[in-house]
Amino acid sequence: MPTESIVWRIRSEIASWPAVNVESHGGGMVFFHVGQREIGHLHGSRMADLPFPVRIREKLVAEGRADLHYLHPQSGWVTFYIRGDEDFEPLIELFRQNYSRPWLKPSNIA
Repeated sequence: MPTESIVWRIRSEIASWPAVNVESHGGGMVFFHVGQREIGHLHGSRMADLPFPVRIREKLVAEGRADLHYLHPQSGWVTFYIRGDEDFEPLIELFRQNYSRPWLKPSNIA
């Protein structure tokens, strides 16, 4: 069963990255932005949604690292269901991947 401490841990980790802005909203929603770009948000301790290009979303879902977005499965967004503390590192890695956007580096553009 997820605990509220995982939300605090996720929020603390991501907020420590340069240029990340954190906004809390009602119902346990926590949004993370870099400039005007959202890198993802939490729905309390239940799940996180993160935006990716569709080709990256396809890879993440195929690898079992995330699920299709629960409302918009055709978009680039993914949903990551938080089941417990063991999900901290895999979720942080998804946020880190979106934060650094490695697929935009010239060596990775086809």
